[in-house]
Amino acid sequence: MKRAVCPGSFDPITYGHLDIIERASKQFDEVIVAVFANRKKAGLFSVEERLELIASNVLKFKNVVIDSGSGLLVDYCKAKNVDVIVKGLRAVTDFDYELQMAQVHTQASGVETMFMATSPTHSFLSSSIVKELAYYGGDVSTMVPANVHTALQARAVSREIEDK
Repeated sequence: MKRAVCPGSFDPITYGHLDIIERASKQFDEVIVAVFANRKKAGLFSVEERLELIASNVLKFKNVVIDSGSGLLVDYCKAKNVDVIVKGLRAVTDFDYELQMAQVHTQASGVETMFMATSPTHSFLSSSIVKELAYYGGDVSTMVPANVHTALQARAVSREIEDK
């Protein structure tokens, strides 16, 4: 069985992420969507909240499971018997960073990385942009699933209260 992992912080998950997950699900027997906390960024949502936000949006993909991880991705891959890491690329800037990471992963563990170009429809999306827009009341309903949109709106309202 060929297993792949789509790792990320998914803070929050966007339609761009879901596009990559769906396309990966067509290429592998099983795809694990693994939520990792990014130690360089303060998360808007907890890992548990992110897992909940992702769960209902991947139900339609019968071979996709969700999980969380911490530490090195290569250690996670070894523990879960993952064959391939799947990463979405939006632009050349993504490629520069992801290529270095792929080479490190292959050298450290033998786990290969497969790059998927994001669909043009979603190539501008990032969780950071979505969070920034939502924080200032921008409409992100076309960028994220409905449950994520609702959670972002609730979080923005709670921050407005905190800011007063």
